[in-house]
Amino acid sequence: MQKLTLLLLLFSFAVSPALQGQDTLPKFSLKNAGNNRIIIGWTNNFQDIRQISIQRSFDSLTGYKTILTVPDPTTPQNGYVDAKATNDHMFYRLYIMLDKGIFLFSNPKRPYKDSLQPATGAIAPDTIRMGDTFIIAKPFGVRLDKFPGTDSVAVPNVNNNKTRPNAFTPSLYVYTYRDGYVRINLPDEEKTKKYSIKFFEDDGTFLFELKDIKERDFKIDKANFYHAGWFRFELYEDGKLLEKHKFNLEKDF
Repeated sequence: MQKLTLLLLLFSFAVSPALQGQDTLPKFSLKNAGNNRIIIGWTNNFQDIRQISIQRSFDSLTGYKTILTVPDPTTPQNGYVDAKATNDHMFYRLYIMLDKGIFLFSNPKRPYKDSLQPATGAIAPDTIRMGDTFIIAKPFGVRLDKFPGTDSVAVPNVNNNKTRPNAFTPSLYVYTYRDGYVRINLPDEEKTKKYSIKFFEDDGTFLFELKDIKERDFKIDKANFYHAGWFRFELYEDGKLLEKHKFNLEKDF
């Protein structure tokens, strides 16, 4: 798996009426700042938050792909500038994971055009607009080796430089959904490729295999796994290992 460098923009905010009006999770703000820049921002009031991931899709209901998992989800005000979207009217949503594996999705939304400009004309390249306030964006680069195949990611806390506990990062392709089913969301490539998935107990004991998968988006009944807990899988693309990861089925199985 090639190394992936993610450029995270972590915002340092001063207390102001504009920030107090920022959307509180699971709601979030979404603006089209022009020049292929989509600004996502939010305020966090959850005390037991474990993960925030930004997802993007051409459709408001399906096909969402994670474009960023935030290093420190507990930051009160945070955001990201997406400069790699295919167009400026895609749908965005937030995946929010809380303590004990509880998770939820925000409502999807499209960015609106931010037509407000400062008196001098254009916004400086190192600033962004939040309401009537212009904020200096501080870039913070994080290199994630073997992403998304790693089970967890440990990063420094940008506020106090103390190491935070590892946070589980779900697979982009095989993951559990709120209905308890195991969802499969395979890459939708122009060139037809053959996919297969092997499932294992957490100790490595082989369970079963799905061969020559035809569908790209489907789900597996949780009854196939017999019990709750952690399971591992290996995803193969044209016979080559694409991802080795794991997922968790809740105890109310």
